[in-house]
Amino acid sequence: MPKTPEDIIRGEIRALKGYNVPDATGMVKLDAMENPYPLPPELRGRLARLMEDASLNRYPDSAGSRVKALLRRAFEVPDGTELLLGNGSDELIQVSMMAVARPGAVVLGVEPSFVMFRLIATFVGARYVGVDLREDFSIDIERTLGAIEQHQPPIIFITYPNNPTGNLFDAALIERIIEAAPGLVVVDEAYHAFASRSFLPRLPSHPNLLVTRTLSKLGLAGIRLGVLAGAGNWLGEIGKVRLPYNVNTLSQIVACEMLQHGDVLTDQAAAIKLERRRLLQRLQEMPGVTAYPSDANFILFRIRQAERVFDGLKQRGVLIRSLHGSHRLLADCLRVTVGTPDENTAFLTALTQTLEA
Repeated sequence: MPKTPEDIIRGEIRALKGYNVPDATGMVKLDAMENPYPLPPELRGRLARLMEDASLNRYPDSAGSRVKALLRRAFEVPDGTELLLGNGSDELIQVSMMAVARPGAVVLGVEPSFVMFRLIATFVGARYVGVDLREDFSIDIERTLGAIEQHQPPIIFITYPNNPTGNLFDAALIERIIEAAPGLVVVDEAYHAFASRSFLPRLPSHPNLLVTRTLSKLGLAGIRLGVLAGAGNWLGEIGKVRLPYNVNTLSQIVACEMLQHGDVLTDQAAAIKLERRRLLQRLQEMPGVTAYPSDANFILFRIRQAERVFDGLKQRGVLIRSLHGSHRLLADCLRVTVGTPDENTAFLTALTQTLEA
């Protein structure tokens, strides 16, 4: 008799819901923390010409040497720090876990946080342990240090700023976690362009610290390029798990060109931060809405009957993200990406109409 998925696929995989990406066709798309601004026409034309000369019959540069050199300059990577490239920072999170996931190993994080930490831990056969944040979304350092002592995790993940709450954790508390960790601490800085602080300059002071970044939130989500920074002895081992040629030729061409025109992406990030301030103020003025300050390119807000509001926004052509039911601290919470001024106005109008309906 032929085998079925129930016979072959691991039970913990079959139990997963997977990462759902909703169809946003025809919607004002404010659900995925993307940069809403297209590249300028002259840059798009230049990229098109570069694509004409791409050697698509050849494998890409597996080391990504030119991309690394430009990233090092753009991100001001400290001397002595090595870089590893990935197909988005998701892949770098995955290979980091794969490299340390002995049988029974625990991956530790704080919650609520990036949902892929838990999912990827399951993929690689590790056990994920999440330590709840405090009610104000700050790190509960006593519980976190207790969990480190109890589980002795080979790897700990912290997002900075945190997704989905948007806040920057107290850096001194993260330092205490790094010092207490028996293994690696990975600080995920996917939203670094919208924040005022970074752990990248601290890499030389902490041999067990790694920092991930991505170009996705900067405006290049389509090329899927992430970078892992840290000590060479760690990255040398983690790099053995990375599949060869994981960053394709076209992504490398686009990254190299755009990193030489960083002012375009920096200016767009500045525009998003300005709109973030306006959007937060408008949300905080709305009766029945609790909007939380953010150092990222999205805003988390709490509202009664969140699912009804989420559905009402969809009916009015605006797609955001519902987090209600994903974690106890996110009850009645929705998350909206900061879009263009017109997109944000459309969202606020649809939200007002939904609340008045």
